[in-house]
Amino acid sequence: VRERAQLEPAVTAWQKYRRLCAHLEEARELCADPDVGEIAREEVRELEEREKLEADRLRLFLIPRDPDDQRNVILEVRAGAGGDEASLFAALLLRMYMRYAERRGWQASVTSISDTELGGVKEAVIAITGRDVFSRLKFESGVHRIQRVPVTEAGGRIHTSTATVAVLPEAEAVDVEIRAEDIRIDTYRASGHGGQYINRTDSAVRITHFPTGLVVTCQDEKSQLKNKEKAMKVLASRLYDLYRSRADSPYAENRRSQVGTGERNERIRTYNFPQGRVTDHRVGLTLYRIDAVVDGDLDEIIDALTVEDQAKKLRALEG
Repeated sequence: VRERAQLEPAVTAWQKYRRLCAHLEEARELCADPDVGEIAREEVRELEEREKLEADRLRLFLIPRDPDDQRNVILEVRAGAGGDEASLFAALLLRMYMRYAERRGWQASVTSISDTELGGVKEAVIAITGRDVFSRLKFESGVHRIQRVPVTEAGGRIHTSTATVAVLPEAEAVDVEIRAEDIRIDTYRASGHGGQYINRTDSAVRITHFPTGLVVTCQDEKSQLKNKEKAMKVLASRLYDLYRSRADSPYAENRRSQVGTGERNERIRTYNFPQGRVTDHRVGLTLYRIDAVVDGDLDEIIDALTVEDQAKKLRALEG
């Protein structure tokens, strides 16, 4: 069913293109008619322009699809360089993605979060479900940079801080095998900053994966069972991302061909508050409406990244 749904747009576009070509051929035959020749020539010019647009659209369907585009997402945000200001920036990014999910009609839930007394976030993991989530968010991985005067800055100086974002396609049950002997599950009492207990039972869960050293924690739910389910889902997604990024993985080449590598040490975007601008360095796009962007209005940036990614892959196909 999923494959059929993915093929339908291509089939529809091909049928539309064939009808357009047939109409164009009929119009060309009428050009020699003394009665309607002038009208036919004008129609030919219009149809030729449409034919070129539809041919370009058809070529997009030749681009190998990212097999993960339809998947849900595990999105991780971590404070980088910049101390308290970096944590506040991470909290800003977290809210930005939650608001974007809301705008798109997706469901977003916090899996784990480590916050600070100032209202910042050291690191957070959220699960986002909906239509085309990974295809829209996959270019967000990397280092995000903020330039502004921190609330803790008495002298009014502009500081630069960073936060890293990792977007992982949510793994499905058939993607990754997690053997019971490869993991250790610890439970502990969930708490927020300042020692405020979320509850008085050992509901928080920590899962350690011995072969890779990956550690996942979850304390968002009051139920230990639900926290374990969420943590296992995050672990599976991290393992899936790790396996598919290996050099011999069939997904690796597709990942390398994307706009940017998605590596966490790659600076991808700057949020400059004094100038009111957001600049995405991969496509050279600058928008002077920073408040709207950090409130989740990301479509213009994501659309530009998607178009550039498609153009890059088309150039690779055409040799």
